[in-house]
Amino acid sequence: MKVLKGLTSVGLSLSMAISLAACSSTPQQSAPASTPQQPAAPTTEAPKPEPAQPQPAAEKVKLVYARGKDVTESTKKLVEAFQNAHPDIEVEIRETPSDTGQSHDQYVTMFSAQSSEIDVFDLDVIWPAEFAQAGYLLPLDRLIEQDGIDTGKYIKGALDAGNFGGQQWTMPKFIDAGLLFYRKDLVKEAPKTWDDLIAQAKATKGKDGTKFGYLMQAKQYEGLVCNFVEFAAAYGGKILDEQGNVAVNNPGTIKGLKKMMEIVKSDIVPKNITTFTETESHTAFIEGQSPFIRNWPYQFALAQDQTQSKIVDKVAIAPLPSGDVRSAAALGGWMGGINKYTKHPKEAWEFLKFMTGAEGQKISAVSGGLAPTLLPVYSDTDVQKASPLFANQDFVNGVSAAVSRPTSPIYPKISEVIQIEVSKALAGQQTAEQAAKNMETKMNELMKK
Repeated sequence: MKVLKGLTSVGLSLSMAISLAACSSTPQQSAPASTPQQPAAPTTEAPKPEPAQPQPAAEKVKLVYARGKDVTESTKKLVEAFQNAHPDIEVEIRETPSDTGQSHDQYVTMFSAQSSEIDVFDLDVIWPAEFAQAGYLLPLDRLIEQDGIDTGKYIKGALDAGNFGGQQWTMPKFIDAGLLFYRKDLVKEAPKTWDDLIAQAKATKGKDGTKFGYLMQAKQYEGLVCNFVEFAAAYGGKILDEQGNVAVNNPGTIKGLKKMMEIVKSDIVPKNITTFTETESHTAFIEGQSPFIRNWPYQFALAQDQTQSKIVDKVAIAPLPSGDVRSAAALGGWMGGINKYTKHPKEAWEFLKFMTGAEGQKISAVSGGLAPTLLPVYSDTDVQKASPLFANQDFVNGVSAAVSRPTSPIYPKISEVIQIEVSKALAGQQTAEQAAKNMETKMNELMKK
């Protein structure tokens, strides 16, 4: 998603190893077998030995890795580290447009033509299902199993975003997730539940010049979907089930939407909260207008920016409040995948495995400020020094609570349905039950097409 990608690269640029199972390097290509010789005729003289034939050098394989523009040196450093470990593989970095929609369309055009022009590429977390169904991705399960990769060490939500139809199609590179930021000079302890947050927001509103109690993103756009997914999951709801069937009309989703409606209609948020995106909400927060905000990790760096923030050194981080079931954070971030039509699948896997493994994620965290998806990397001393977020257990707990948005090859259409129906509910034009029923009906119609 364009918003998430942009915010991630800005947000964690404050700066930003435990290893997976040992990875075998790509074997050198063996020399072709020599042509069998005919038996020599008998002779009384000892046969002269054949002169040794020089063996051809192993051919160097070149991979093309496509990704969006990197304003840091992390991608370059990651590629250099990989090439040092795999001197028989060369990696060319190819930049795609910074607009993720344009990148998506370029990939679709390329893969539809079964092009092998690129080998490894980055995907937004909402693309894997679409690309897997279209046949653009190389399945990874056999490769993961043969190299003994412990997928249990990855943040579950991040890994799940690359799973479709019971198969793993991508590996998670870095994560973005919704978090709760609060004024530690006004709030003694972060709220544990959404009801706690409402009570604290009401009690704190007006203190130290604050105008509101809570800020969020409630405009009709993708950010609204993320907030809705968080409320629904917190109360045990879901949009699609594990088989990809529509499951949105359930008690948990309805209860989560009701809580979201309660907050939006309350006096703890701005009256025009349904016009707020990340920009409006983060601006109000750094101007000191609210003790609480739900936002992405970039909010912390912004709050610490002395050139524009009035709340420097006054902000703490916590996981989003829990509902009846859990704390849930909408997943953002990027994945890595292999083009199904690559001519070098073995070498492409070696690079993807390195990039999303412990060493690659450490480089991305330290040099690029990207939050790891491999949990042991957060324990690395260099990673913790790179950003205060990475050493903050509340941050780690927060991103670990990440849940993916509906994993579906028609996600953009599902998102549109959610945006419309949830917006109507927040505007008081329909009940939560009606919204859930309408979403169910419209999503099922989309599934039939």
